[in-house]
Amino acid sequence: MSQKWFLYHTCEDPFAFPVGHGVLKLRLFVQSGQQLSCTVIHSDRYDSPGKEIPLLMERIGSAGAYEIHEAMIKTDTKRSRYLFYVENTSGDYLWYGERGISENRERAGSFQYAYFHRSEALEVPSWISDAITYQIYPSSYNQGTLQGITDKIPYLQELGITVIYMTPIFESPSEHKYDTTDYYNIDPAFGDLDGLKKLVSVAHQHGIKVVLDAVFNHSGDAFFAFKDVLQKGENSLYKDWFFIHSYPVTQSPAPSYETFGKAEVSMPKLNMDHVEVADYMIDVAKYWVREAGIDGWRLDVANEVNPLFWARFRKELKADYPELLLIGEIMHASGPWLRGDQFDGTMNYVLRDAMLEFYAEQSTGPARFMEQVLHQEALYNDRANSAMFQLIGSHDTLRFMTACKQGGRGWDRESTAERRMRLAVFFQLTYVGIPMIYYGDEVGMEGATDPHCRKPMLWQEQDQNTELFKWYQQLISLRMSHDVLRKGSFHPWFTDEARNVLGYVRKSGLHNMGLIINNSPNSYQLELSPYHSNKSVLTDLLSGSTFKNTDRLYLQIDPFGCLMLD
Repeated sequence: MSQKWFLYHTCEDPFAFPVGHGVLKLRLFVQSGQQLSCTVIHSDRYDSPGKEIPLLMERIGSAGAYEIHEAMIKTDTKRSRYLFYVENTSGDYLWYGERGISENRERAGSFQYAYFHRSEALEVPSWISDAITYQIYPSSYNQGTLQGITDKIPYLQELGITVIYMTPIFESPSEHKYDTTDYYNIDPAFGDLDGLKKLVSVAHQHGIKVVLDAVFNHSGDAFFAFKDVLQKGENSLYKDWFFIHSYPVTQSPAPSYETFGKAEVSMPKLNMDHVEVADYMIDVAKYWVREAGIDGWRLDVANEVNPLFWARFRKELKADYPELLLIGEIMHASGPWLRGDQFDGTMNYVLRDAMLEFYAEQSTGPARFMEQVLHQEALYNDRANSAMFQLIGSHDTLRFMTACKQGGRGWDRESTAERRMRLAVFFQLTYVGIPMIYYGDEVGMEGATDPHCRKPMLWQEQDQNTELFKWYQQLISLRMSHDVLRKGSFHPWFTDEARNVLGYVRKSGLHNMGLIINNSPNSYQLELSPYHSNKSVLTDLLSGSTFKNTDRLYLQIDPFGCLMLD
């Protein structure tokens, strides 16, 4: 063989997955820096060899050592056989199929997508494209009650919020409520069932959905089943609901049972493989949807629970409530949980890490940032990407404003902190998925990690950053008024490492929108090759400025500025 290159594909999600009736999306990783052209040759898997149709794949962008190429192939029979033809500018070529790489087409073999089963397509709630989520830590938000949250729904509507996500509200001895005592009761500090019903009802009247937090990985040590184990030991009917190492059960000096984290005595780990425990928790989840009318669950420590339970959980809840949103808390790459049989999406902490490095710390440049964005996106199928909670902070992280003040280039990092946060928010609200705003970020709240990130919400206007609030408002309004920002695909446009500037395009049908971010203290005139648009004049939707869309596109961008070109 005259040339060998790195190529990777496997005939399974996220490299091959249905995206519509009779449409299969293919994703191929190829070696960066080789200027490779990729073509997929495809047909029905029962067609005679030689009848395959060639389709040139689209180069999406570079994720560092590899480039991502994609194609949509159509099949009326719901079956497909395909292989890849890869060529460089010098005419060197190879074939790539399930048997590997070869100069000979037959010896490369073909990938086989045997049949499009309905269950393979991840079905997500129809309403998520319009979702702007606002996370509330209840004890720190307006009197620390459900009624207090209800009273602030007009404020959330004014901001543009369409989904409220609250950390646990069920009975628990702690402030954070992640050590549940009673899964069927609201903690009295917050209110009661009627209070939750009222909150959900008022939210729905204002076009806002409500997502609750459930802790099924572990309970609190005052949970009735664990109390029984503490009292009766081996004679308890509930001993197999937990992972007990020895009897009698002891809590000090060290627990004689498995816990959440590292010996968190008050949080005994639940045995979700036990059918009685699984039945109990699924009933809990259905109860709150049925009784209070909630719209989704965020599931705590989801990666430490047996995936077989989540598969059953999804199947049973979605059967009764197909529009219910299921978000897993997984703080690392979460592809195995997003194949269609468990969660709709997860909390995207990996993307947050990339945003933290580029905007807050300024420890990486635009090329590295874009590579991380593309790498993360390529790990999931399209529908999973559309359902990810895209956050820049939560109750488990330091505030993004604080991160910006602690990081950044130059001696004046504090004076540029807000502008860098504005850029992060701009990206968050113009990227794919579900933007998730942590309460108070919209008014510039600061704080290190837990417990400092959980301080009471600032309600006095003199304490709030009202200009930042208006920035959130403007971006949310623009997102909601442009389908391409809510439903379009994401494509890199350019990165300028020397200037610390990047651009990307959101595409939906024939509608393209160009987004540019200048993460530097300098203003620049940029000379760019235009992205595909049928408009001769482009308008920046943020400022109203216009630019001629000619063969060379000339743009002026302010220090720590951004453009939204339509």
